[in-house]
Amino acid sequence: MDFVHQLLTFLHLIGFASLFGGFFTQLKAKAPVVNAAMLHGALTQLVTGVLLVGLASGIKDDDFTVNNAKIGVKLLVVLVITGVVFAYRKKPALTRGMFFAIGGLTAANAAIAVFW
Repeated sequence: MDFVHQLLTFLHLIGFASLFGGFFTQLKAKAPVVNAAMLHGALTQLVTGVLLVGLASGIKDDDFTVNNAKIGVKLLVVLVITGVVFAYRKKPALTRGMFFAIGGLTAANAAIAVFW
């Protein structure tokens, strides 16, 4: 069970790197777009995050409890990111506001994971 948790955590971090890396590759573009790295990273984050919470919730350990408020906020943020990325994946360009919203929400989600 420990290996499954470590594997899911690894894949979750790969999803973050893909999403944030895809965002950074578009910073210099005159007309930023949603690239495949952003789309697949967002979907990977969503799926592995849900699986990690399911795995953690299924384990009965008195020393560890799932912080449902934190998970709810993180789920809401990743759903917004995934929705925006999915909706704009075939558009010729993103507005600068929407583009920076994706990057900002991604950074905010990582900050929530670390500091909450």
